[in-house]
Amino acid sequence: MSLEPFILFELAGTTYGVRSSFVQQIEMIDDVAPVPNANPAVEGVVLVRGQVIPALNLRTRFGFERIERELRSRLVVINTGTRVVGLVVDTAREFLKIQTESIEPPPEALTGLSGHYLEGIATIGERMILILNLEAVLDLDYQVEPQIS
Repeated sequence: MSLEPFILFELAGTTYGVRSSFVQQIEMIDDVAPVPNANPAVEGVVLVRGQVIPALNLRTRFGFERIERELRSRLVVINTGTRVVGLVVDTAREFLKIQTESIEPPPEALTGLSGHYLEGIATIGERMILILNLEAVLDLDYQVEPQIS
């Protein structure tokens, strides 16, 4: 049984997790400078400890309604080894070790964008945590057309 540390954050009332090994830091969000002709999910660039990094709004990226940032909003700075990106989330304040055995693959019914962004789903008691596939989230060339039924 192995435990892996995750940073948890909330977005649109749902809890998401990202491996803490990818998280460089969590910051309050100051000024975001818009970038012309950027992908709609890219809110702009921010200056974090002397480094200019793109700020990716996860609400927009996941197709949720974009809301005004508030005091609880956070910038989760991710370093994948190949790039550094700030994820704009509703709130981030929790660190949790999750048993890797408790992370299940996403259900096959989650097709399209939602399933593509998820590496798995961890269930801890009554709590469900969606584990992000960072490579997919950061791949702004990947867009799924909305499903029409």
